[in-house]
Amino acid sequence: MSTAVLDAATAAPAPAAPDPDRLDALVGRMLGDLGAVYILPLVRIGDELGLYAALAEAGPVTPAALARRTGAQERLLREWLSAHAAAGYVEHDAASGRFSMTPEQAMVFARSDSPAFMLGAFEVAYANTLDVPAVARAFRGDGRGAGYHGRCACLFSGIERFFRPGYAAHLVESWLPALDGVVAKLERGALVADVGCGHGASAILMAQAFPRSRFHGFDYHAASVACARDAAARAGVAANTSFEAAGAADFPGSGQYDLVACFDALHDMGDPVGVARHVRAALATGGTFMAVEPRAGDRLEDNMNPVGRVYYAASTMICTPVALDQAPDGPALGAQAGPARLQAVLREAGFSRVRVAAETPFNMVIEARP
Repeated sequence: MSTAVLDAATAAPAPAAPDPDRLDALVGRMLGDLGAVYILPLVRIGDELGLYAALAEAGPVTPAALARRTGAQERLLREWLSAHAAAGYVEHDAASGRFSMTPEQAMVFARSDSPAFMLGAFEVAYANTLDVPAVARAFRGDGRGAGYHGRCACLFSGIERFFRPGYAAHLVESWLPALDGVVAKLERGALVADVGCGHGASAILMAQAFPRSRFHGFDYHAASVACARDAAARAGVAANTSFEAAGAADFPGSGQYDLVACFDALHDMGDPVGVARHVRAALATGGTFMAVEPRAGDRLEDNMNPVGRVYYAASTMICTPVALDQAPDGPALGAQAGPARLQAVLREAGFSRVRVAAETPFNMVIEARP
């Protein structure tokens, strides 16, 4: 048999012709994604300049009138409003040329106390675009990741603003009551550690609800600790809170805490089993470890949904490279670790009673006891 015949016989099959309908559907999805990507910097501008709050307060308004209220340049503001109207983020009345916000749009963009407030999520997404060079180096590097210490400052404020509405809606009302006997301890006066406290939102909410208890926040990121102290003072809870720069695996207080909480942070740890062991040693007799984690199923197929899409993307840019920076050979759980894997981590650390105590569309609350 000739070489030409052998080559023909072993050649790779010709690629299948693209299906026009499937191609159109894919391009349509991509156009939606591109629209979201392109409006991201516009949302950040609106956030920084207070345009959403001004629009919500003004009611139906022309670009010129909104420019007078905000001091923004009218021509740019008109384009900004038009982009938001095309996205469905604001309303436009063609007859009058006025723009406005529905109550639902105001909840998402203008009301920071709303459980649906999303400007923090946009801030995190914006920070991720600024951190692309650092994460790209981690992809190309020697297995190390990209730690929080080298990240854009707006990532930390964005994370706090993203998670705080959910904490405000659920932490005191449903998550803590789902834990066995914890609320009674907090009402009497308990000692609590908030590990990976960030800007302190979770500790502050608990301190406001339970003034007889004392809350110690720990985070290895010193700038976030400073922000947490300032936030506690503004919230009027400086008397029963403290914040300290300390790692999750070596924060002080062995055998002291009635409750140790870790909010959306255990999966960021380079050695989550080691952290959980340290938490176990820090608990007083009868103490509880509450690990609040992003909600996920145990399989990729379980997470093929809009929430999973956001969390996998955030995990690629934030959670996984942060964990790998701490421990290049560690498990790097990622934001979609799932309950089975997280519960296995806690059991390996020595917790014998582990259960999912509560869930929301974005979070699950795992209770662990020695």
